[in-house]
Amino acid sequence: GRLPAERDLLAQLSISRVTLRRALQSLVEEGVLKPSHGRGWYVSADVPKEFPNTLESFSETAARLGLVPSSDVLRASEAPATLDEAEELAIAPGAPLFHLERIRRLDGVPVAVDTSFFAATLKPDLSGVDFRTASLFALLLGNGVDLAHGETTIEAHGADTTLAQHLGVEPKTPILVMRQLIADSAGRPLLSSTVRYVGDRYRLRTSFSRARKPAR
Repeated sequence: GRLPAERDLLAQLSISRVTLRRALQSLVEEGVLKPSHGRGWYVSADVPKEFPNTLESFSETAARLGLVPSSDVLRASEAPATLDEAEELAIAPGAPLFHLERIRRLDGVPVAVDTSFFAATLKPDLSGVDFRTASLFALLLGNGVDLAHGETTIEAHGADTTLAQHLGVEPKTPILVMRQLIADSAGRPLLSSTVRYVGDRYRLRTSFSRARKPAR
């Protein structure tokens, strides 16, 4: 939708034009507003959601943003570990894994497809669990699984036809692929996940520090 005219905002808020323009520009930089020359200011259709550089579940992120998480379940089943899967989790090939694949939504809007797997021996009783609303992290933590830290890589790809359908975008739309291996406090790998986000519906917040050199 379009914001009221600037003169109306000035009257409603009792602020100066300079202050209003700074505030509007700040919202543009955050991705909340889009200016339209000669027409005014519009609320963005896709407001980027900011995800932290801490290890938290999709449900925890949604709660922090004040949004309602939900999922379409594409797969929730056990299968023997392949050689690559077994190597990633440091388990024996053929050991049972639990696979979970879901379309993740925020307030009904599809933002990602999340594919995860972990050793079936870690899981609590999942019979009757509705993964349309249930948090996998909460279930594992409640079963005493130590999800301590994750090694993460993010790269860009174009959406294939199937992924584009799941996310409601055109094929070849830019997608951010986040691969994460979550380990316990001792460094033992527990959970592997690949989350494919719509590029303009995801923003990762992080920080960098310059290493200190010893004084000479």
